[in-house]
Amino acid sequence: MDSVLPLQTRPDAHRLPNAVLGVSILIAAEVMFFAAFISAHTIARATALGGVWPPAGQPRLPVERTALNTAALLLSGLLLWTGNRPMVKSSEVARRCIVGAILLGAAFVALQGVEWIALLREGLTMTSSAHGGFFYLIIGAHFLHVVGGLVALTWAFVGTLRKTLAPETFTATRLFWYFVVLLWPVLYWRVYL
Repeated sequence: MDSVLPLQTRPDAHRLPNAVLGVSILIAAEVMFFAAFISAHTIARATALGGVWPPAGQPRLPVERTALNTAALLLSGLLLWTGNRPMVKSSEVARRCIVGAILLGAAFVALQGVEWIALLREGLTMTSSAHGGFFYLIIGAHFLHVVGGLVALTWAFVGTLRKTLAPETFTATRLFWYFVVLLWPVLYWRVYL
């Protein structure tokens, strides 16, 4: 007679934690969300009158200044990734890495805000052209994701201070931040360049 363990007695060591599964599903949905935006932007660019993008009379996006923002955001992801290894042995080192990631992410948000104010003063608005509309829609959606990621990272940091942060929650938080960080170079390439 075969000996089969009932479902409830099988070890679930290979089960994906709920927090990680939930964030993974969210990231899959967000990839589709941004893919739709990028596709629409690509079509609008390809069909622009006279093949000129951005349209005449619209300001050019600050490619060089935004490269600094990009470096700050990428560095924040690298810092968070680096901080994961010491989390097991030294939560103090991990906390410093989380704080560094938060500060670099906040710098990204602040620099984006400065950039937006300058572009608005130059006449680039949501209604000034398809260029402006797509810029604020795509980059604004990413901006909101960065802010959400910063809230999650701050919450994780507080959890490390209180020693209540579950490893799977930290993994889920990191996954979301890595998504936000790795999405940005794609958006920078498609929207700015």
